[in-house]
Amino acid sequence: MFVHCVYFWLRPDLTEAETAQFWEGARSLTTIPSVRHGFVGTPADTDRPIIDRSYTCGLVVTFDDDAGHDAYQVDPAHDKFRIECAPLWSKVLIYDFVG
Repeated sequence: MFVHCVYFWLRPDLTEAETAQFWEGARSLTTIPSVRHGFVGTPADTDRPIIDRSYTCGLVVTFDDDAGHDAYQVDPAHDKFRIECAPLWSKVLIYDFVG
């Protein structure tokens, strides 16, 4: 299994329409054919010193293997999201792991 975790910090000056565009785009990533499981959401209400809740959106998608991840990276839906939504965030962090 290949797990791809992405954390986005949206710009604070976004309009309502831009924010909606981002969320729609992020959700579209979970529909890419090589994605086995996909989750999109906001930070949970947990409050412990070790937890980072500073991000706006978390995306976790899983794949059967590296090939599934590689297919996701070049899928037209991923390219569309990256091109259209990249201007909407100020920071993005990605963590990939295999299990």
